[in-house]
Amino acid sequence: MSGKLVIFSAPSGSGKSTIINYLLNQGLRLKFSISATSRAPRGEEQNGREYYFLSPEEFRQRIEAGDFLEYEEVYKDKYYGTLKSEVERILASGDNVIFDVDVVGGCNIKQFYGSRALSVFIQPPSIDELRRRLESRGTDAPDVIESRLAKAQYELSFSPRFDVVIVNDDLARAEAEALRCIQNFLHV
Repeated sequence: MSGKLVIFSAPSGSGKSTIINYLLNQGLRLKFSISATSRAPRGEEQNGREYYFLSPEEFRQRIEAGDFLEYEEVYKDKYYGTLKSEVERILASGDNVIFDVDVVGGCNIKQFYGSRALSVFIQPPSIDELRRRLESRGTDAPDVIESRLAKAQYELSFSPRFDVVIVNDDLARAEAEALRCIQNFLHV
C-alpha cells in the first residue's frame, strides 16, 4: 500500500514542532519532509538535513520547472517550499510523510493529495498564551514577537480548513490526541 501524508500547520509557538518530534518516535513509519529554502544555513544546519538550501535563482528555476508541491516567497528572495521529489522519495521507501508547513502550504498540499492526506492544525489556547510562550523562548526581539502574533491572528483564520484542530493547552494531552488521530488515519 502506498504511503499517506500528514500535514501539520500552526502559528509559531503553538507547539507544532514538539508534537511532530513526539510523533516521529511513535513507530508510525513517519518520515519528515525536508523543506527547501533560499535563505543561508544558520549555525550547524546542513543541506539535506534541516533544509535543502538553494540560491534564490535556483529556487526560481525550480519553480519554473514545476518542481514544487507548494512554495511561498516569505520575504524578497527568501523562499520556502516542498519539493515534489522529497515527497516521492519518502513515499517510494514505503513510509508516510509528515510535514511542518505554514497554513497556506498545508491547505495546498491537502488539496493536491485529497483523502491521502490528513491536515492537522495545532491551535494555541489563546493569543495571550502564545505571547507568553514566544516571550519565554527568549529568541525573538519584541518587534519580531509582535509580528509573529499579528501573523498568528491571520493563521488562526485558516483552522476551519483543516481536517483536525487540536488545542495545545496541555502538551501531553495534545500529543496523545495527535497520536490517536494519526493512528486512526494510518490504520495502525
